[in-house]
Amino acid sequence: MPADMNDYFKKKKPNSSNNQNSDNNGNGNSNQSFNNPLNNMGGKGTTWLVVIVALVFSFIVLKPFTIINSGEVGIKINTGKFEDKPLGPGLHFYIPILQKIVPVNTRIRLITYSDVNTASLGDGYQNYEGGLKRNPAITVLDRRGLTVNIDLAVQYRLRAETAPETIEKWGTSWEEKIINSKVREVVRDVVGQYTAEQLPEMRNEIASAIETKIKQSIEELPGKPVILTSVELRTINLPPKIKEQIERVQIAKQEVTIAEQMKEKAKQEALRKAEIAKGEAQKNRIEAQGEADKIRIEAGAQAKANKIIAESLTEKLLQMQQIKTQSQFNEALKVNKNAQIFLTPGGAVPNIWVDTKKPAQQAVSVQQ
Repeated sequence: MPADMNDYFKKKKPNSSNNQNSDNNGNGNSNQSFNNPLNNMGGKGTTWLVVIVALVFSFIVLKPFTIINSGEVGIKINTGKFEDKPLGPGLHFYIPILQKIVPVNTRIRLITYSDVNTASLGDGYQNYEGGLKRNPAITVLDRRGLTVNIDLAVQYRLRAETAPETIEKWGTSWEEKIINSKVREVVRDVVGQYTAEQLPEMRNEIASAIETKIKQSIEELPGKPVILTSVELRTINLPPKIKEQIERVQIAKQEVTIAEQMKEKAKQEALRKAEIAKGEAQKNRIEAQGEADKIRIEAGAQAKANKIIAESLTEKLLQMQQIKTQSQFNEALKVNKNAQIFLTPGGAVPNIWVDTKKPAQQAVSVQQ
């Protein structure tokens, strides 16, 4: 403390006589004395103490630091100007009043377009439920002007590298300006190319076209501020009359399909029976052909044998055979002398002989 302050406290210090008089008058105590608590401190120590207390007070009140969590980046603002490089997770200091650090969420978010209400999952973000933002279903007009509601879910996240530029350019409502506007524009453009009756049948094609065009539309933005993860087409809500009409058409198609299946079944059964009959006929034809071939082969063999036999019958062989046969007849006549012998024309080998000893045979011979 400065010297003049020490002199001031010394002048204010009462003497011993005044303390004694005060004691006699009952207004004081002879043992009391006033001591300056700062007398024992040097001037420099007191100055540093004041500075430290002021710094601690300012640190608590002004809080010149912030903590960036994982899944976030910090945007540092110097006198109203955004720094280009985002701050990563951790502790970061700044100069109050002149500087400011704004945490920005870069986790995956989800926007749903649906009329179905779900329970709230709030995490402190306004209009958000744990990174989930709900919007009404997208109302579009089909090719004929009928109203159709589309339920959609879009997953995306802010690109961390360009977060300062994105917030500076698009502001804190960048989701409405980028995601929401692009999604609604693309959905209306794609769905408007079809009639309401075609939408259920072309669902996969429509879903693929919506996802492709939304990604292309967002990636074409300068700086590519958003990374689109997925686009899911959940439900296509058609007008009641269109639903009834589609149901009737589906029932008719099912009936036609059943009739076609029965017709195909009958056709297959007829083809099966025809194949069986064809196989049976083929079998009979093969058997007949085999039998005919057998007869032809046997006849050919017999003819060949007869030809060989005929070629082998010489005159001398026939004479020898005649002699042999005649010898057999002679032997037979020795036993049956009354036998009748019929000779072939020209005096060839006998054709037949009949034993006339038996009366029955004689009667047959006479009748003949």
